Amino acid sequence: MNLIQSADPFLTLKAVRKSYTGVLALAGLDLVIRPGEVVGLVGENGAGKSTLMKILGGVIAPDSGEIVIDGKSFAALSVKQSIGSGIAFVHQELNLFDNLDVAANVYIGREPRKYGILNLVDTARQQAAVAPLLEQLGANFAPDTLVARLSLAQQQLVEIAKALSYDARLVILDEPTSSLPYAETERLLGVMDRLRARGIAVVFVSHRLHEVERAADRVVVLRDGQLVGELARGDVSHDRMVKLMIGRDLKGNYLPPRQPKGAVALSVRGIRTATYPGRAVDLDLHKGEIMGLAGLVGSGRTELARALFGIDPILGGTVQLDGVPVVIRNSRQAVARGVFLVPEDRKATGVILDLPVAQNITLPDLPRYASGPLVSAGLENARATQSRASLAIKTPDIQTRTKLLSGGNQQKVVLAKWLAMQPKVMIFDEPTRGIDIGSKSEIYRLMRGLADQGVAVLMISSDMEEVIGVSDRVTVMHEGRISGVLDRADFSEENVLQLAVGRAAVQGGSRA
Repeated sequence: MNLIQSADPFLTLKAVRKSYTGVLALAGLDLVIRPGEVVGLVGENGAGKSTLMKILGGVIAPDSGEIVIDGKSFAALSVKQSIGSGIAFVHQELNLFDNLDVAANVYIGREPRKYGILNLVDTARQQAAVAPLLEQLGANFAPDTLVARLSLAQQQLVEIAKALSYDARLVILDEPTSSLPYAETERLLGVMDRLRARGIAVVFVSHRLHEVERAADRVVVLRDGQLVGELARGDVSHDRMVKLMIGRDLKGNYLPPRQPKGAVALSVRGIRTATYPGRAVDLDLHKGEIMGLAGLVGSGRTELARALFGIDPILGGTVQLDGVPVVIRNSRQAVARGVFLVPEDRKATGVILDLPVAQNITLPDLPRYASGPLVSAGLENARATQSRASLAIKTPDIQTRTKLLSGGNQQKVVLAKWLAMQPKVMIFDEPTRGIDIGSKSEIYRLMRGLADQGVAVLMISSDMEEVIGVSDRVTVMHEGRISGVLDRADFSEENVLQLAVGRAAVQGGSRA
């Protein structure tokens, strides 16, 4: 037995149960968290992870069961009791004020004050208190740095510093790496090591199972509100986690093409965007292939996708579709030519959350479903019903508001609206962000299905496992240009990273 296993528990849940209007979210959950351990918490969407975190944060109360913290028993926690007990959260959606500096964000609402009639904030004392917290986390920025100037990974460090400022003994990280590229992800995983070394427990919630495998001392798996298994450090593997999560084995991500790739569908030469006006992109995307587009945040991947879809202007260069030169000045022109984009932020720009599923699916091509000046509900519903069946969209009804669907099913709705319009080129920008492993597998199969039908698929992803596991070729960007192209025989994290940081071409990989 190691030192962590022999330590007295910090947190114990006993038979915790929670239901919502007849739907059982947690079914008598038992869980133990000890000081100084990193516990990976995994499960598909709807497994009960969010409900568990809300109970621990004091946002909702369980219907029954017991919460024990340092030997003290609670039927339920309030938010104040949760914080006072040393439980801190770093949510996927960060809660920072970018117009304030780091120290002000850490102590927002509880600022140290100077003595005097004006009751002014003692900024010097505030910054002095935050400096050692940042040092503990290995942060490379100062307490007086404006949050707006920080990268996403640095902003997450600010949130963790805020947690530590409350004398946190348990830090719950909810999908902290979902928006991070490989290098920044590694730095954040290193922060978990530092917290562990200080005796602080960490619950790491993530759909990126290779990161859980790397970081966790123990993995807890939820399915349908129940704890269906625990894996000790030596037993943690991707396949074992998946089997516990979904109750069956899952085949590998890579689905080979059924036929050789075809002719070039999209060819760009000398394309320049506003982000990197002095850098030109050359790219050939073939019919029937899935090309992964990798690179660090800020490398220009999303900017290229937005330009090809007509959202942002193309400052120079040429675009050819099926060998024919085309001009794309706006998204309407892109759609008319069969170039479609599944955007990075599906909730903000992929679907209209308050509209029903049916209306989201038909929205880009309303004239097709119109009878005279009015949209035909019958035609619209027929299309949506067909899409629901073919894509296995899990929704109570096609009139259900899209915001009530899981992330994976919202992504399928985004796909459904384009698939009805015979795409030639499909651009996926971070297609599985925030999606569970089962839904990821479905999205990968849909992408391969498109490629097998002759569609050219360009997939932008910051998930290294996804890029390597799904792509037929990987193209890497660095500071606004293509730094290299890798065939499957040359795929490795090291090779992709070498090109992502602008280093010399790797063995077997071609440079653009």
